[in-house]
Amino acid sequence: MLRYALKRIIGAVPTLLLVIAIAFLMVHAAPGGPFDAARALPPDIEENIQRAYHLDESLPQQFARYLGGLVRGDFGPSFRFRDYTVAELIGLALPLSMWLGAMAMLIAIAVGVCAGLFAALNRNTFVDRLVTGFAMIGISVPVFVIAPTMVLVFAVLLDWLPVSWTDGDGANRLVMPVIALALPQIAYIARLTRASMINVMNSDFIRTATAQGLSTMSIVRFHAIKPATLPLLSYMGPAIAAVLTGSVVVEQVFGIPGVGQLFITGATNRDYTLVLGITVFYAALVIVLNLIVDLLYGFLDPRIRHR
Repeated sequence: MLRYALKRIIGAVPTLLLVIAIAFLMVHAAPGGPFDAARALPPDIEENIQRAYHLDESLPQQFARYLGGLVRGDFGPSFRFRDYTVAELIGLALPLSMWLGAMAMLIAIAVGVCAGLFAALNRNTFVDRLVTGFAMIGISVPVFVIAPTMVLVFAVLLDWLPVSWTDGDGANRLVMPVIALALPQIAYIARLTRASMINVMNSDFIRTATAQGLSTMSIVRFHAIKPATLPLLSYMGPAIAAVLTGSVVVEQVFGIPGVGQLFITGATNRDYTLVLGITVFYAALVIVLNLIVDLLYGFLDPRIRHR
């Protein structure tokens, strides 16, 4: 198992390098620069600033320097946030995004799995159609529609919840962001769980267990639930990474100072190192979570063993 994990980590290095290279080129290809607002400075001062941040070097030199910093665990200084490194900015924004994402993901797993199981065990009934219909709506309606609609209904019209993060305090300002993050994940998890459970319940070993006189709940609990969660695991890796690092749309709509809003700020200000640092962090998180998912497969499915 350890050998398999090490091979996967080593194999992920080229993927991570490709992500860094593409992000580096895209950021530098965008028009403008991090110091465009300071164009009124004298040319010699501007030249000194460019030299201080190594922006006067060629792109290959800047890329090699950036990779050298990453090897040492240095994401570099922020170009726009004075006296802050990229690692410090991510460290300040990440706890809030992870807290919101963790709550949203727990709600999504609990509600989505229960709804999917209930729909699968009551296939082709009104309950099944109701769950499937709500899941389709949750998948079809994007977050940038759900979040503003929630603000309009629950904050503006009903005045139950604060409009933004700064307008409220305590748990009430968490309600809408968490629900907006959780709703799409509930829809996906419910549909995956339903489809997987229906497939498992039609398997030969389930028919054998039914023929032996076991109750439906015993079959689901002891025989069906583990193989039914395998397709769900494949989805959970990137989904958890996306939710834990915060949704750009949700954080922008509700004014949450998380990683998503920090990424938008960095992209708007052409803060090269900040955008690259968040991209590298997200890519590494996806790789680690996918590795964890692959390892869990071996524990949940006895047919899979990592040699």
